[in-house]
Amino acid sequence: MNMRLLAGLLFAVSVVGFSLGASLPLVSLRLQDSGANTLQIGIMAAIPAAGMMLSAFLVDACCRYLTRRTIYLLCFSLCALSIGLLEWAFSSIWLLALLRLGLGLGMGIAIILGESWVNELCPEHNRGKIMALYATSFTGFQVLGPAMLALVGAHSPWITGVVTACYGLALLCIVLTVPNDRVEHAEEDDKSFTLAGFFRVAPALCVAVLFFSFFDAVVLSLLPVYATSHGFAVAVAALMVTVVFAGDMLFQLPLGWLADRVERTGLHLLCGVLAMLIGIGLPWLLQMSWLLWPMLVLLGAVAGGIYTLALVLIGQRFRGRDLVTANASVGLLWGVGSLIGPLLSGAAMGAAPHGLPMALALMAGLFVCFARQSYRRAGKLKAAAE
Repeated sequence: MNMRLLAGLLFAVSVVGFSLGASLPLVSLRLQDSGANTLQIGIMAAIPAAGMMLSAFLVDACCRYLTRRTIYLLCFSLCALSIGLLEWAFSSIWLLALLRLGLGLGMGIAIILGESWVNELCPEHNRGKIMALYATSFTGFQVLGPAMLALVGAHSPWITGVVTACYGLALLCIVLTVPNDRVEHAEEDDKSFTLAGFFRVAPALCVAVLFFSFFDAVVLSLLPVYATSHGFAVAVAALMVTVVFAGDMLFQLPLGWLADRVERTGLHLLCGVLAMLIGIGLPWLLQMSWLLWPMLVLLGAVAGGIYTLALVLIGQRFRGRDLVTANASVGLLWGVGSLIGPLLSGAAMGAAPHGLPMALALMAGLFVCFARQSYRRAGKLKAAAE
């Protein structure tokens, strides 16, 4: 295993997580302070997702003409520029939208290729733990964004300054660790399926990615708005986001360890059921603070587990060019989920006081339906093999 490349990829994705965790709630709270409604906030929160969707169609072209190091340097430079100019963008909604689109584009390509490269580095017996480490690196730094927001406030220039400096460190790390060789690009004739065909090949994994991207964008951008509308202070609302992603961060490695020892599709289904139940119960949990905080930790753990286990199952099932195509499809689906999450949840919050948890519960329920089919199919294959 190339430990130097793995370390570089882990640090790079950590910075991406930090920038996403800091900028999504920052933009939402600044827009709320300026008088924007929840639907407008949802639209702006969804724009990075449009960039991530676009990135899925650019990965093959990038791999065809550019080296790994060059791709990552361009992506992270674009992200650094998008964050560095953010403080000046709130006076122009069009500039703000353009910067958010650029951030989504840069992050999307970096995540798609990073997940493919890490999965290629994984031996099968340790795949769960290594992919969980990758997910933990992303989420661990993502937690720092809302935490810093709670500490210094939404109007502090420290947030964008620190994130931009971290992108500078990431660029240096890329130069030192990412090889300057070309990625083997995927020709259409050599692929078993296309971006769109991935849903036919692995529907449960597709819905898993949709759910977590939906969850990730909604929690970062709208959970603070939802909590403040039900009487919580802004600092406490931002802390809720931190607690959710702390649960995600702390429990991915144990889940990855477990995934290397038990039937993975059954564990995947269990995570979905728990996420659905907590979403349904969230309106009542708001009234019980002694139970709310541990349930937010558990929600983050099982929601993150749905995504981590999807990555593990993708690495287990696909190899070579199919693995790159599968991860490009993941990037596209992530963009779709991140796009529809804030839009649907913002509209639901406008229609009903508890529209946000109901939207999360419905999305988790959709995943449970597909995960149950995948679990039953895996059981039949195991029985047939025996």
